[in-house]
This record gives sequence, structure tokens and C-alpha cells, in this order.
Amino acid sequence: WLLDLDADEVVSTALAAEIRALFANGPPPRPVYRTPVAIAPPVGDPWIGFGGVVRHKLYDRRVVRAPDDVVWDQFDLPAGIAPGALHAPILHYAFADTEHLIAKLNKNSSTRAGKLALKPAPSLVLRIFFGLPFYFSKRYFLHGLFRGGVYGFSFAMMSAFGRWMRDVKMFERWKRERRGDV
Repeated sequence: WLLDLDADEVVSTALAAEIRALFANGPPPRPVYRTPVAIAPPVGDPWIGFGGVVRHKLYDRRVVRAPDDVVWDQFDLPAGIAPGALHAPILHYAFADTEHLIAKLNKNSSTRAGKLALKPAPSLVLRIFFGLPFYFSKRYFLHGLFRGGVYGFSFAMMSAFGRWMRDVKMFERWKRERRGDV
């Protein structure tokens, strides 16, 4: 069994207790468990119940394995596997301050723009002109970052900008490949 944690993720006390209880009578009934990942901003309390994601972080490595991929570390569930659910969060200390977050978003957007399949130019152009407000609205409203106050607004805006940078960088890649500069 593996609890797949990144270097900036910490098991909450509640999650540790939940996992101990899950294994109290031997191996758990399901081979994969998803758990919420709560963002822990550098200022204020962790954003539990909003702004984060749910990931398959606890699993039997004999059944599934995380892919060896620079861009994405999540796996697709095999057919017929229904995951269990853990309710307590992993705390994700994703950034130390705004400067760190912007640097991280810049690096991630470059990596993804270079490694993912190239999108068609018309799609990229539309995303460049119209994507930023959509990306912001998705993070701020759908993911609930409005509950994070001013910092939630700021984080949603920076996250949207990071996503938008990927589109711009992918468009640059498309232009270079079209010219034969690669």
C-alpha cells in the first residue's frame, strides 16, 4: 500500500486517524482511496472544503501505479475498480508566497506547453483571447475560492494566469514548429 504524497503535502491529524482506522482490521476492502487535498495558503488557515481537489492518493501498488510522467502524476482507474473515499484532507503547502507561486506557475506552464499534445492554432487563439476570464471564473466560483476572501481572489487570478500562460506558450510552440525553428 502507498500513500502518494508530494514533498509539499502533509497528512492532517484527522487523515492519519482515518487511515489507521481503515487498516485496523487488515487490508481495506477497496484497492484505491481518494482523499481531498486542501490548499494551505502561507497566510491564514487551510482551505478545507473549497479550492482544492480530490485525488487518488492511497492505493494498493499491486493494482495501480502512478504514471512516470513529467506533466501528470495521476492514474486512470482500471475498469471495474470503484474507489473508496477518505474524508479528511491532505494539506497542500503549495507555495510560500506570491513570488513563489508565480515562479511555480511559470515553470509548470512551460513544462506542459512543451510536453502536452499540441492543440490546433484556432483553439489556442480563442483561448488566448477569451480563456483568462473563463479560467478565473472556474477557479473562483466553481472551485469556491470566493470563500478565501482577498487571498482566494488573488490565488484564483494567479492560477488562471498560469493556465492562460500555457496557452500562450503552446501558441509560441505552434508558431516555431510551423516555421521549422524546432
